[in-house]
Amino acid sequence: MTYVTRFAPSPTGPLHLGHAFSALTAFDRARARGGTMLLRIEDIDAERSRPEWEALIYDDLAWLGLDWPKPVMRQSDRLLAYRAALDRLVAMGLCFPCRCSRGDIRAALSAPQEGAPVHGPDGLVYPGTCRGRPMSDAASTDVIRLNISAAVRRLERQRRPGLSPGPPSALSFTETGPLHGGRHCLSGVIAANGIGDVILARRDIGTSYHLSVVIDDAAQGITEVVRGADLFDATHIHVLLQDLLGLPRPVYHHHALIRDDAGKRLAKRDDARSIRRYREDGLSPAEVRRMVGLGGPDPS
Repeated sequence: MTYVTRFAPSPTGPLHLGHAFSALTAFDRARARGGTMLLRIEDIDAERSRPEWEALIYDDLAWLGLDWPKPVMRQSDRLLAYRAALDRLVAMGLCFPCRCSRGDIRAALSAPQEGAPVHGPDGLVYPGTCRGRPMSDAASTDVIRLNISAAVRRLERQRRPGLSPGPPSALSFTETGPLHGGRHCLSGVIAANGIGDVILARRDIGTSYHLSVVIDDAAQGITEVVRGADLFDATHIHVLLQDLLGLPRPVYHHHALIRDDAGKRLAKRDDARSIRRYREDGLSPAEVRRMVGLGGPDPS
């Protein structure tokens, strides 16, 4: 099988050292395996995405010495594919409309049941307030959520060939990253309700990160997803969606995060550590590589 990975930034600000580390890691892993790194522009957030930021992504990555096949996939061109996937999940009876605000959710979680998790891979664990609403009751201002319990019950009634032994609720994925390497089972996370009913479509976008990234990884034939460790827990959501939609399961490689002097994860608002700033200051791509701990191509 040909190795294919991807780097998938959002054009909502300048790329920083953390992005450089992720892109270089993906590129090096692809080159070492005789494969390909694809570039995908995740621009479903039309309100924050800007053409100038997308242009800067291309400039920064080319300056770092990376190349990729063209044309580049842009999520804003794929809304019909996301809608089709959402419609399939709705037809399965796995979705419901939700009108709850973040404040509503925080209030509902202010007195959580003993031992119940408050935070999960999608932020606050949704308490199920609107779970009983039918899709026929959906309003234009609602988000659409996945009923996790119903999804697990559906998977328990069916078995897909090629899955690891055990009940489908014990779905697993392979992790090759340095922090969580090995085989990971979802059953404990699901049993503890540590995911909650995640959002599949937001009112102003028509999709969500979780839904679109799963559809796109399958469409691009990604064999290994290379991304930051902050997204490790989200993999549980993605594996569930892959099986519900009958999509192939890639291997995952979650790498360590680049942090600032205070130990905080870098953000796009931290322009002092943007690739553009280092370029303007006269640093070389090799110096940026050394700054993020990559002295050369991945030898493995």
